[in-house]
Amino acid sequence: MPIAAPAPQPQAAPVDLGTLLAGAEPQVGQAKTQVCASCHDFTQGGPNRIGPNLWGVVGRDIGSHAGFAYSDAMKSEPGNWSYEKLFDYLASPARDIPGNKMGFAGLRKPEDRAAVIRYLATLGGSAPPLPRPKEPAGETAAQ
Repeated sequence: MPIAAPAPQPQAAPVDLGTLLAGAEPQVGQAKTQVCASCHDFTQGGPNRIGPNLWGVVGRDIGSHAGFAYSDAMKSEPGNWSYEKLFDYLASPARDIPGNKMGFAGLRKPEDRAAVIRYLATLGGSAPPLPRPKEPAGETAAQ
């Protein structure tokens, strides 16, 4: 008797980062960063630890915090810590930037990542504006 193949898993709906971030609470994100605090400092002028200080990280060039010994992978990663890049990185640091030194598996839930990012955006006052939520398909701008 043939073995039935497992049913295909439904594809996850694409994440609208603008909508997720708009609904995320910085206070929830701050609570979620307690696990991060064993390796990162979040205060202005605070020290680097096992990981770099995260004050002002949103919008900062990747691998650029002064005084931190970044991996070659992180130093060679182009761009900055945009909302999109942070969202992808926090899902799976090892997958997003292979060879980086962060020994954290990631945050699976998109809502948790959005909350952490909203909290990080409150640190330093230089974060770019949040991305706008996408309009639902079929809707047009008001006339």
